[in-house]
Amino acid sequence: MAAKPSLINRIVYSFELFEQVLARGGTLTIVVALLALSWLNSPWGASWLYLWDTPLTITFGTYSIAKPIGFWVQQVLLALFYMVLGLELKRVLRVGELKERPDMLFAIAAAFGGMAIPAGLYLYLAPLAAQAGWPVVVTADASAVLALLALASNSLPLPLRVFLSSSAIMQGIASLLLSVLLYTAIQNLLALSIATGVFGLLVVLRALRNRTMWLYLLLGLVMLVSFLLAGVQGAVAGVLLALVTPIHSRVNEEDFVTTTDTVMGQLHALRMMKRPEPDEEIEEDFQAAAHTLRINCTKALSPLRRLQQRLLPWAAYLALPLFALAFVPFAYNSFAWRDLLGPVPLGIFMALVLGKPLGMLLFAWLASLTGIARKPATVHWGQLTGGTLLVSAGFMLSLFQAQQVFAATEQLTLVKISIYAASAVAGLLGLLVLAMAGKTKDLPHTQV
Repeated sequence: MAAKPSLINRIVYSFELFEQVLARGGTLTIVVALLALSWLNSPWGASWLYLWDTPLTITFGTYSIAKPIGFWVQQVLLALFYMVLGLELKRVLRVGELKERPDMLFAIAAAFGGMAIPAGLYLYLAPLAAQAGWPVVVTADASAVLALLALASNSLPLPLRVFLSSSAIMQGIASLLLSVLLYTAIQNLLALSIATGVFGLLVVLRALRNRTMWLYLLLGLVMLVSFLLAGVQGAVAGVLLALVTPIHSRVNEEDFVTTTDTVMGQLHALRMMKRPEPDEEIEEDFQAAAHTLRINCTKALSPLRRLQQRLLPWAAYLALPLFALAFVPFAYNSFAWRDLLGPVPLGIFMALVLGKPLGMLLFAWLASLTGIARKPATVHWGQLTGGTLLVSAGFMLSLFQAQQVFAATEQLTLVKISIYAASAVAGLLGLLVLAMAGKTKDLPHTQV
């Protein structure tokens, strides 16, 4: 007997797909990071150094950029990842699970606390010469959060998972934009002007309700190259492109449902007219109907959802693992253990393990206490405590910021180790607290 095709018989919401893919990508990234550590510290470690230092030149008109492969991984692939994060955050806040103001403000308050308190703690502990390292403890990585949540339990409330993911994305994007605004030295004003003009054009296209996805991508690529020529982090282009990507479709719900019912009714009528035998198929009619439905579904999807669906696997399974392969490793003999107790690595560790969860919980509690925000009804504070610890365990984007601030300094290896140690401690504590907090039954998606 032939096996039934694996068709989906329920509505799969966007966050579920985002959560599954990014969690798998986060798990893959951790595995790749361990392999990269082994590679660098093996007898073949020189090949690792040679690979990422190999130059790759890209020409844009009369301008050209000749940079090592590691640069392109850091500036271009991470731009793709930040764009996917921006698309998801825009969806969640505009039409998704946090579109209600009290729910949105609860996540925003937690994100702000998760940036302010650890930044203040780091600035208090770090010496004046290393004060610019605060973005390392301000950022957060949604992929690590979702991977650890999947490891913790499959039955954790959906509002908790959405809250933690969204808060982590807010912190990641906010820390990127703040560090760029405060510390970027512009290298080419003409290139910056071009990038700004392209963004303005994208805003105009958005205002004119243009839905041509390839045009947005093409202009986004021009904006990315222009930012790189100007000396601005490429990830900014990803965030800005996500900001202007249209979130609504030209096709409304009523037309889509009516058209789908009509096509399915025609297929059913054809089947009744031809009266096939039980094992006989009306292949041509069936395939024609499926093709028509596919065309309609493509038209019904908004540019934001189409971009997210196409780019999410590339961001999760390519961008993050390659970044881990290129920038996670450090030589085991390149530091002294006593130096880990210095003010910079200790400040990073304390800010991540203590400052971030404390800040998120404190500001979320104050926001709910004042009535401007609403804690999800199906989530209790024990789960929030464990979840905020998991937010502190997102090491990839902290490492990205460390590469910007501490690159080519003696502190970089110590900063890396302190980030990894903080992620391990916070992750284990978060899983333990979630296990002790117990489980609550999740409400249907429409009650988020």
